[in-house]
Amino acid sequence: MTGTATVVGAGIGGLATAIGLRRAGWSVTVLERRTELERYGAAFGIHPTAQSALDRLGVGDALREHAVPYRDAHIRTPDGASIARLPLERIERTAGRPELLVSRPYLLDALLAGLDAFGDVPVKLGERVTDVDALAAGQDLVIGADGIRSAVRTARFGDRSGPREVGTVAWIGIADIESPVHGETWGSGRFFGLTPVEPGRTNWYATAPEATTADELRGLFAGWHDPIPRILAATDPATWIRYGMRHLHPALPSFVSAEASGRVALVGDAAHAMTPNLGQGACTAILDADALTRALTAAPPGPAGIAGALRAYDRERRRSAQRTAFASRTLHRFMSTERTRLRDAAVRLLPG
Repeated sequence: MTGTATVVGAGIGGLATAIGLRRAGWSVTVLERRTELERYGAAFGIHPTAQSALDRLGVGDALREHAVPYRDAHIRTPDGASIARLPLERIERTAGRPELLVSRPYLLDALLAGLDAFGDVPVKLGERVTDVDALAAGQDLVIGADGIRSAVRTARFGDRSGPREVGTVAWIGIADIESPVHGETWGSGRFFGLTPVEPGRTNWYATAPEATTADELRGLFAGWHDPIPRILAATDPATWIRYGMRHLHPALPSFVSAEASGRVALVGDAAHAMTPNLGQGACTAILDADALTRALTAAPPGPAGIAGALRAYDRERRRSAQRTAFASRTLHRFMSTERTRLRDAAVRLLPG
């Protein structure tokens, strides 16, 4: 089936959904409240299932041009002792391809290029949506891809579900040196991660108590194993990104609405924003876009067909995405505990 759709939000989920719908023959418009797309760094982990979804969207090759494989990463204690390996080899063995890491701007560029190739999908910046019902009345479908503070979600589902702080601040940056080790180091109430992102550079992320300032961050990790202090020293604090870790709570009862006032579907953070501990935020948004596209492509024409496709999308994605969000939030509590001896003993029991 084909139709008209407006995608609210030009992040990963919104752009991927716009590409999928346009490939299926829909007429698509993208609205973005910001006056320019965010171009900040940081690496996204792209699981093989999300890579397959990007292949179906026609942008997999563009992603791989700038992505690097993620292999041989460990969980360590602050003195550098390895207590477990991340299951990257098992992922690659099972899927036949490795986990990939790609800088956020490169992923956005790949999606924008995929959308631009059609030549007829406007991306309107500086467009703040205030009347979702009026927008939906003029379209076959509205997709809310407008993040954790989604105006589309609030308008259609109310404000019961919304951003919830977890009491921890995350810092991310990219250092212009290569780390000899990758993975995560778990301390008491804080942790530090190191991943490749491109040759000669290292993506890093750290969590600390909410009141921690940039000046204090280096001191918190000064005694940790090499190269953590060197990585922080090699990154200009002016380029560090700080954000309070949040998730969407409580979980939504549905990702879709087919009311008489118009049909709406939520994707990405608007539907299931999660803490970043599992590194699945971008992946789940891509999988949402792929699932919604497939459901609509298979549906018979007409409003009833769209409504049925939305129900199929909700069945496929809601429980899966919400389980991932719950697992990520649970892992955050586990990683951030101050009872480190018990936690580390449990981690050592994980299969190698």
